Amino acid sequence: MNTQAPNMRPVIRQLDDAAINRIAAGEVVERPGSAVKELVENAIDAGARRVEIEIADGGKTLIRITDDGCGMTADELPLALSRHATSKIDGSDLLNIHSFGFRGEALPSLGAVGRLTIQSRARGFDAVELSVEGGEMSAIKPCALNSGTVVTLRDLFFATPARLKFLRSDRAETMAISDVIKRLAMAEPSVGFCLRDVSGGRDKVSFRVEAETGDLFDALRGRLGRVMGQEFVENALAIDAEREGIRLTGYAALPTYSRGNAIAQHLFVNGRPVRDKTLIGALRGAYQDFLSRERHPAVALFVDCDPHKVDVNVHPAKSEVRFRDPGLVRGLIVSSLRHALAEAGHRASTTVADMTLGAMRPEPVEPRIYQMDRPSLGARVASYQAQAPLPASDPVAPGFSDLSASYSARVVEPVETEARLAERDEGLPLGTARGQVHENYIIAQTESGMVIVDQHAAHERLVYEKLKKQMAETGVAAQALLIPEVVDLSEDDLTRLLSISDDLAKMGLVIEPFGGSALAVRETPAILGEINAKALILDILDELSDIGQSQLVQEKIEAILSRVACHGSIRSGRRMRAEEMNALLREMEATPHSGQCNHGRPTYVELKLSDIERLFGRT
Repeated sequence: MNTQAPNMRPVIRQLDDAAINRIAAGEVVERPGSAVKELVENAIDAGARRVEIEIADGGKTLIRITDDGCGMTADELPLALSRHATSKIDGSDLLNIHSFGFRGEALPSLGAVGRLTIQSRARGFDAVELSVEGGEMSAIKPCALNSGTVVTLRDLFFATPARLKFLRSDRAETMAISDVIKRLAMAEPSVGFCLRDVSGGRDKVSFRVEAETGDLFDALRGRLGRVMGQEFVENALAIDAEREGIRLTGYAALPTYSRGNAIAQHLFVNGRPVRDKTLIGALRGAYQDFLSRERHPAVALFVDCDPHKVDVNVHPAKSEVRFRDPGLVRGLIVSSLRHALAEAGHRASTTVADMTLGAMRPEPVEPRIYQMDRPSLGARVASYQAQAPLPASDPVAPGFSDLSASYSARVVEPVETEARLAERDEGLPLGTARGQVHENYIIAQTESGMVIVDQHAAHERLVYEKLKKQMAETGVAAQALLIPEVVDLSEDDLTRLLSISDDLAKMGLVIEPFGGSALAVRETPAILGEINAKALILDILDELSDIGQSQLVQEKIEAILSRVACHGSIRSGRRMRAEEMNALLREMEATPHSGQCNHGRPTYVELKLSDIERLFGRT
């Protein structure tokens, strides 16, 4: 009811176009980065091969997008600024979408909350200009432009000043815009992008990439190297898999090349950057056996399918999608990534060696005074004695201790000749064991360098893989509860749990309805021992609500297997014989995922001979 006049009945009225556009702008344009995203996507849809973006004050006072696309005519320009007017669909099929935009809301929304000017020229037509300020459209007039389109947006949210209070600092908004451009650059390797910051009259290039050439993977690899860094490309695995008309391509990094947050996870559906719970959950499931919860993988994955199998019209911002068969997509991602990681074998990321070399820095040298040093007479005599040749009968020089003293490093006695060992090094990725230091690290010589192996972490991974293989062959043993535990739930929670009851049963957790909205837990995984079944059920429900699927039971079982592997592996401090060390190296080479331990840490470090020589200044 009307608070000003409580006895008056509220009247339904039609809002004017200006109010409708401002409301729509609140959904489509949340911040300057959203405006840049919509305008750049329009440029790509127009067939642009180069897009230039200029911003000032984090996009709050100026956003200018210049492209070399097909352009618009004088008749089309007013339509482009009308709500729900678009050239990308005809309205007959809202699922058959092959472009970034299709709703026809971005330009009228931007014109309702800012000062928008569009200059455009189509091939064979004159260049025209049209301006909109706070929803008020000006008359069309001619302008000077070679080709393409230039969209200039000034004073964003000047018509809705309350929105300005929710914007962050200029630096934060600039970083958000840069992130938007980088994601679109990864989605379109054949398009060149240039982002400039012109705040305060300066002209600073924040990001620039030229159009890539070559086939799909060559172009994508080149673009990812420029956007995500060359280290990512060097430590990533190429992914190319297909199942039932859904194709997955891209690159996924090794577990040892992980991050402390999810900022390096880039997911695309039909070329559109998205943030989807199904995809994120699948990514977590694929890496759950190799990374701890505090670490996140780095990926750039592209899911391509028939547009009818995915709904991109879930939200006006088009950052969320809904798959017709999310289980199929999830299974494809998990199986493809795990297969690629298994094929990588014992490989670890190159950044491990880089960090090792970075830690090997020489001691700081005191600044030297450039003048002739004059040693004392006693120092000169001692120096002459130290450089004199040793008598044949005296194997130890005066002033030097016996080198046969006990050290923490043990040299393995060679069981074969040096020539035979050198032959054995060839073709062995992890080389031949030559020594053990501190009773925990194995030193091996390879054909092109050396390898340092953490014996405990490496053997822990090997034992863990054996336990997993045994569990996969024999299944998860379940123990029946003497008295089934009954858990009261809501109707929705009960339905969600029963929908995955078959998957839970495979992991040893057997549930069934108990009347009403109650649930009975009949059996639990035997390896978990005595557990709180109700707490486990509630945790599974929380995970289902968060990411749409639950891997909690499997994670708990694998955590137990990891713990068993840790206690059953070679302990630190144990001395190993040469044949034991070599047997461990050979088993690592034959076992998938042996390049990292159960928590994602590397099990070995490889140093090339050229790197070692550079440390000693021999190059």
